[in-house]
Amino acid sequence: MAGPLKGVTVIELAGIGPGPFAGMMLADMGADVIRVDRPPAGDGGALGALMRNDGVVDRGRRSIALDMKDPRAVEIVLRLVERADVLIEGFRPGVTEKLGLGPEACRARNPRLVYGRITGWGQTGPLAQAAGHDLNYIAISGALHAMGKRDQPPTPPLNLVGDYGGGGMLLALGVVAALFEAQRSGQGQVVDAAMSDGAAVLMAALYGMQAKGFWNDARESNFLDGAAPFYGCYACADGRFISIGPIEPQFYRELLARCGLATEALPTQWNAQEWPALRERLEALFRTRSRDAWCALLEGSDACFAPVLEMREAPNHPHNLARRTFVEAPGGMQPAPAPRFQRTPSVLPGAAPGAGQHSVDILREFGYAMPDIESLVQAQVVGAGAN
Repeated sequence: MAGPLKGVTVIELAGIGPGPFAGMMLADMGADVIRVDRPPAGDGGALGALMRNDGVVDRGRRSIALDMKDPRAVEIVLRLVERADVLIEGFRPGVTEKLGLGPEACRARNPRLVYGRITGWGQTGPLAQAAGHDLNYIAISGALHAMGKRDQPPTPPLNLVGDYGGGGMLLALGVVAALFEAQRSGQGQVVDAAMSDGAAVLMAALYGMQAKGFWNDARESNFLDGAAPFYGCYACADGRFISIGPIEPQFYRELLARCGLATEALPTQWNAQEWPALRERLEALFRTRSRDAWCALLEGSDACFAPVLEMREAPNHPHNLARRTFVEAPGGMQPAPAPRFQRTPSVLPGAAPGAGQHSVDILREFGYAMPDIESLVQAQVVGAGAN
């Protein structure tokens, strides 16, 4: 395995959403991520298929399947922890403690262990034990209120702000920072990553602008939230869309010049009272050509332009092809590991494992004898799944 985290061992207690995304980031960077799965059960219907750990974000792991209701399974995880650098989990506060796998129990076996916890509301606070999802966590940060049309309810930004940007990415960063500190101190620590905290952190610049009087709480009234006609998306003649974002005056002048509007008497760029009239003019302009025609005119210039691509189109864009931003892998096209490292480049890790696919190999690696492994499998404490 290549990457800057080569040699780091991570135990991931299987979950959904931000935890697996953090595990993917660590695996993409070269960590040996051992996922503790539940033994395979029924398919669970449509929701079960959606939540099954077999997607792109589950790539790069090895899997051991354990029945965590059995004390012998708990002891196996503690044995893994003894030689691990990191454990990450995404249960409600207190769940791993009840299992016997809380921070104190794990760090009693390995004082250097970094124990990463990802939840929606955090380990403390009045909402800590409440159920929720991405949308709820970003709602209390101020982020959700800022997104969408002025006269409509806020628009969910997929689950990118809470689950992934403010959750999994925050956990991965916290884990790596704690690993760095542990190399100096010899002591691990708990990383409490909350999606509600992370969404708030992602809003730092906007809170800063609001404090200076440059940002309004009303949706679609600011230069980055769809109100400004020079920062948004427009329909083209073929029904596809383009995006423009020339905020700076020199880039705005570039857009006008390339579109043949340099000599036209237009509303003032930064006069918000004139934005509706400017938007109407730009809407009429961009409807005169197809998306590809606008690409031919504007792409690659300083007009701050890009076509709005569908997911099925994005991997074939020339820039993405040149940088290999997407890669073909078993199971289909998927994003390549990022960021890029000059000396220790990451490589695309293997496909998501089946639950328990590596159970026997992992147990042998961590000192279990084959007769003991066979006994654990026969007792259904360990699930030994197929590829």
